[in-house]
Amino acid sequence: MRTIVHRHLGKVVAGAAIAVAGTAVMVGITLPGSAGADDSGGQGTGRTAQTAGQAQQQGQGQGAVQPGVVEQAPAEGDRGKGRDPLTDDETARVEQLALDRGLSRSSENVEGDKEPQRITVDLSEPEVGELDDPNAPRRAAVSFYDYKDDSLVTRTVNLDTGKVESTDTQKGVQPPLSRAETVEAARLLIADRLGAGLRADYKDATGKELTTPDQLMLNSMVFRAGPGAPAALADCGKHRCTRLFVKVRNGSWIDSRDLVVDLSARKVAKVG
Repeated sequence: MRTIVHRHLGKVVAGAAIAVAGTAVMVGITLPGSAGADDSGGQGTGRTAQTAGQAQQQGQGQGAVQPGVVEQAPAEGDRGKGRDPLTDDETARVEQLALDRGLSRSSENVEGDKEPQRITVDLSEPEVGELDDPNAPRRAAVSFYDYKDDSLVTRTVNLDTGKVESTDTQKGVQPPLSRAETVEAARLLIADRLGAGLRADYKDATGKELTTPDQLMLNSMVFRAGPGAPAALADCGKHRCTRLFVKVRNGSWIDSRDLVVDLSARKVAKVG
């Protein structure tokens, strides 16, 4: 009886071993098939996966953002039309027309040289009777600041005829500063004894000496004397004065708001 049992158990164990081996063989066949090879020569699941991959790539290609195309700006003509902005050629031309020999010889710019300081060149508004006229002449207003007598001179030039149609001179009018004026104000500040703090802050920030405005990024704002302004700045408003907002190139801001540059007098003074 014991022998029979042992034999029976042996058959059971052997059967189990065969079953495990059979399972292993099935696993060995099935797993590669799921990766793309089956008993039909690799055209079943593998083909489906390949087709799906191709479809996904095609779908991605269709949905992908195509690189943008940058078109060149249209060529700027010598002359604009109607209310078009002034072209570069028109701007250069009206500056030349507005600055005649008399104004050039009798005035001074921010550096004290002959010729007034150019401030702005803008397209003028049409006159009242020309508002509905598509062929109304184009005019430009050219503004200069004359440092010789602290006056703002604005001349209106007719672009069609090339003539100066009007000249307006005002005092006590202070438009925003031009780039050249802002740079000159920085030059005066850097050279002045009151610029010692600015120079020291620049050296702390960069390890280098501050010697020219080119080392800074600059913004400016017109300064007018108000109640309580120091006597040295009492003429600001009649004089051309400015506060500078200074930044180290690729660096930090340097606070210089307590200093005012009087460009007309070419002096620096402290506020408060």
